[in-house]
Amino acid sequence: MNSPLHSAIVLSSHLRHEFSGTRTLVSAKLDDQDPARRRRALKKVDRELSKGNYKTALTLVKQLQGKSGGLRGFGAAKQVPWRISSLDQLKLCGIDISSSQALVDLVLNSINRSIEFELSDEVSVLELESLMYDGESYESLCKDHLMCIQHEAGHFLVGYLLGVLPKGYRVSNMETLRQDKFAGGKVDFLGFEFLIEVDTTKILEKNFSRGKLRDGAAKGKISSTTLNKFVCVILGGLAAEHLVFGYSEGLHADVEKLNAVLQWLGFTKSEGDSQVKWAAINTLSILVRHHKARSRLAEAMALGKSVGSCIDVIESTLNDNEI
Repeated sequence: MNSPLHSAIVLSSHLRHEFSGTRTLVSAKLDDQDPARRRRALKKVDRELSKGNYKTALTLVKQLQGKSGGLRGFGAAKQVPWRISSLDQLKLCGIDISSSQALVDLVLNSINRSIEFELSDEVSVLELESLMYDGESYESLCKDHLMCIQHEAGHFLVGYLLGVLPKGYRVSNMETLRQDKFAGGKVDFLGFEFLIEVDTTKILEKNFSRGKLRDGAAKGKISSTTLNKFVCVILGGLAAEHLVFGYSEGLHADVEKLNAVLQWLGFTKSEGDSQVKWAAINTLSILVRHHKARSRLAEAMALGKSVGSCIDVIESTLNDNEI
């Protein structure tokens, strides 16, 4: 049996491998870019975000979007065509990410397992206890901490590249995770305010009979563009876990939120499955292309860097042929 010290050393080696080369960011070769100018502009964005002036912050970001010395990555991600729902179809269109087939399947399986858990009527005491820490090793805590960081970085990166501005984020430290396995983290985005209405509808469904809600009064409506972005962003964390670790802890609040939104919109199971499958392929294709940005962003978030600084890390890592 390995000693705790040996286990910590092994994990430390894993962490160094994951974050290798992140001490010095490799700037993209951009003749028309001025990193110092971009950073000054992003400091202004940070100031507006800290004041809660989210719309002003978004306006500043949009003014920098695609500009010389500005932001090339915001909203610039190449996306999988909506009608594409399989990797074989992608290949026919000249896009080959067939190596990601197993990842797509794993992500979809994780979503299904989480939904099944959410819908289960009973969870035994033994099952719940198995999910909690009981003398958890330092190695396990480090791994869960790293998974939390990568998860939130996945949300942040996918959202940013799809043109959804992060307002702020939180990553739980190891002490918090030691006390509560489900503490996790969070990234808040500007543009998903409809979630307030979704939560309100869930409360109504708990307080009133289903019959009183059948008139469609609680059915929501958002644009297809907003929905597509939301589903990809919500899957960004889970997809990042699979990319880095090869598996996901599951039982994500993200999946519960995703399921609630699809129900709020009145999607049938078939419609929901199609939406989620496309989003899984699209999200993974983005994260696979931008694996360096994800890794370096994760380190910045682990250090508690500001939103503007995290954006600068992404922009500094992007290459023209990767966006």
